[in-house]
Amino acid sequence: MPEVTLTPSGPPETVIAPEPAEQQAALREALAAPEGERRSAVAAVVARWPRSLSGWAALGAAGRDAVESYAAYRVGYHRGLDTLRANGWRGSGYVRWEHETNRGFLRCLAGLQRRADEIGEDDEADRCAQFLRQLDPVWPPADLDPR
Repeated sequence: MPEVTLTPSGPPETVIAPEPAEQQAALREALAAPEGERRSAVAAVVARWPRSLSGWAALGAAGRDAVESYAAYRVGYHRGLDTLRANGWRGSGYVRWEHETNRGFLRCLAGLQRRADEIGEDDEADRCAQFLRQLDPVWPPADLDPR
């Protein structure tokens, strides 16, 4: 069941439901593959579970170049918006890093922001950075891996 918390002191908070255990295990195994095989292993997980936000984030991090990473993060971002809506998000409110299940989406959005900046999509990079701060006012988290 999706968790949406309404508080009198601020916007609602959405927590994405956990991804299936089998999918999480497959992604952990793919990420443990030798470096030369890792991208293909992660891509196989994403092909099997194309709604996996953690999978898209990992595929973005494993991209062979900035454009490939940008594309994976962008798909993950759009899949994430769909997932957020399915979990009760109505276009505003918090989606905080402190909730492990939100991290796949936030990694996709942060990766999209970095890659957009890298390829000269300055307006998109700015929008992503602003959106991250709206979703989690303490962004960026100290434990974010900047890959």
